[in-house]
Amino acid sequence: MSNELDYLSRRVASGKLSRRDFLGRAAALGVSATFANSLLSSAARAAGPVKGGTLKAGLVGGESTNSLDPALMMTQVPFAFGKCWGEMIVELSPEGKLENRIAEEIGSSDDAKVWTLKIRDGIEFHNGKTVTAEDVAATLERHSDEKSKSGALGYMKGIETIKVNGKEVVLTLKEANADLPYLLSDYHLIVQPNGGKDKPDAGIAPAPTRLSPTSPACAMSASASPTTGRATRWAMPTRSRSSSSTTRRRAPRRCRAARST
Repeated sequence: MSNELDYLSRRVASGKLSRRDFLGRAAALGVSATFANSLLSSAARAAGPVKGGTLKAGLVGGESTNSLDPALMMTQVPFAFGKCWGEMIVELSPEGKLENRIAEEIGSSDDAKVWTLKIRDGIEFHNGKTVTAEDVAATLERHSDEKSKSGALGYMKGIETIKVNGKEVVLTLKEANADLPYLLSDYHLIVQPNGGKDKPDAGIAPAPTRLSPTSPACAMSASASPTTGRATRWAMPTRSRSSSSTTRRRAPRRCRAARST
């Protein structure tokens, strides 16, 4: 029985057998779903990453009113897809560590009131436009504007001025805040051309995939973006430095989301 399940689990890992069929065969052999899934995990790890295919995810929080405007993302579905098609200034790793993305380096003044974001070279939006410090500054400006109704507005109000100095964006805060780099990892702050001021729901951002949405709530597909071969998803995180310490409704059943590569 063990040899048969090992064989079948390898077929699932190679895409030659569905997970449903594997679990059905395992149940027929008297194997629990927990043990069967552990076999699948082991087989998948042994097989290594496979290029291509389709990822299907069942998520809660999909509504017909969902928008691709990052400022309006409030639930799990738009948040998850924002991660697919958008890139932010910085991001938190699964371990909670800060990783630079659009920003190559972040530094602060001694009092943690003035922060400088050095923007990485060679990053492009889906439309082929190069990401600039002006785009990053405009993104932060838009989310600081109460008219945007941004979910990030609460802490963006703490920024007093946003200025561009060459390849750097300089933020002056109203009060010292050593946690600013972590706040900039908010999923609303996807960097967009001109900060999204022109068309915030266009789905244009710097990321390795580009969405072709049929409905922001229920069905989306994505493919590799031809203009973002140097996207920051593959850039090695550099460093964030500060002289101050840093701390840290159910969707309808018919809704389905797919991401193709």
